[in-house]
Amino acid sequence: MTDPGGQPPAPGGTLTGPPGGTRPTRGTRASGGSRPEDETRPEDGTRRESVADVLGEAVRSGTIPGGVFASGAPGRATEMVVVGAAQARGGPRRAMARETLFDLASLTKVVATLPAVLRLAELGALTLEDRVARFLAAFGGEGRDAISVRQLLTHTAGLPAEIRFWRRYDDPDEAGRALLGAPLEHPPGTQVVYSDVGFMLLGRIVSAITGTALDVSVAELVTGPLGMTRTCFRPAVGPPPAVAATELQPDGTALAGIVHDENARLFGGVAGHAGLFAPVDDLVRYLDAAWLGGQFLSRSWRREACRPQTGGLGGVRGLGWVLRGDPADPLGCCWPPRSVSHTGFTGTSLACDPVSGGWAVLLSNEVHFGRGRGVMRALRESVHDRCAPPRR
Repeated sequence: MTDPGGQPPAPGGTLTGPPGGTRPTRGTRASGGSRPEDETRPEDGTRRESVADVLGEAVRSGTIPGGVFASGAPGRATEMVVVGAAQARGGPRRAMARETLFDLASLTKVVATLPAVLRLAELGALTLEDRVARFLAAFGGEGRDAISVRQLLTHTAGLPAEIRFWRRYDDPDEAGRALLGAPLEHPPGTQVVYSDVGFMLLGRIVSAITGTALDVSVAELVTGPLGMTRTCFRPAVGPPPAVAATELQPDGTALAGIVHDENARLFGGVAGHAGLFAPVDDLVRYLDAAWLGGQFLSRSWRREACRPQTGGLGGVRGLGWVLRGDPADPLGCCWPPRSVSHTGFTGTSLACDPVSGGWAVLLSNEVHFGRGRGVMRALRESVHDRCAPPRR
């Protein structure tokens, strides 16, 4: 399901210093958010809406059931907003909480698969120019031999955006064999096509190198070292409001703790393109330690991942990340030109600017009200315009 993007803390640690300010705290406003201290007023004297205002209205209007938002930048207090419901339909109504886990959908690509691949590259287990067939021998033939790891990361491998394996196969092993025979729609390296298929293959590469399942590999390479203690595939559903509900199913119940993406569900809830669940604080920790400083990734790898890789190919992509000017860029008009971002189909998004140190996490369960409503683009842009870091 496509959606067109210091020393790291010890495992088990707590978030004591997210980038740009103090530990976020839940506000006391009716919308569940906190009013920014530096809220500006337009020239006509009217008050400019805050993020809390925008998200509160989105809940009241039925745009989203609920959400959790955090943002910050150096020298600016961190803002935290919690609004609405973790579940509004298909079961007992549950209030949203800062601790709520969200189905990240395609944020899995940049929170799990991308950093796992980059860590393996830093360790010398692969290079970005390696051919995919070096690690997945059955992927060869019919032009696939030419595809590199870099092309999978930049969505330029020529693969389809999506293959609905879940409609064609009941057996995940059979579907996995079909994945390795995925057809090309374009010659590799000629066009940006955002591809779930490519990141499914990257997940398989990680497992082939480590010799362990992807969820185990991600825990060992990424979430464990970063102390993202609640981020995982296949979460154990605990007492409310543990997991935000997503789409209603034919029997009238809502998914909660079961991955929304059907292909990821076919593969047991673990895949390179979708399946990860996380709360806001773990994602703030991730942006801080992996992309805005720290030693989890070297500065050279951070620069490489965040620089334009796809000039002239119909998109503006880094390694995994969406860059400013790409058709899928959700950052509105105010974020600096070096900012990177990504979105998830369920209503999630991440953004950071490595130059200014600004960052934002927006988590919603928009798909709980049904897919295909076309409401998230405008909401994301409105939110991001109100939390943009200063340009430097």
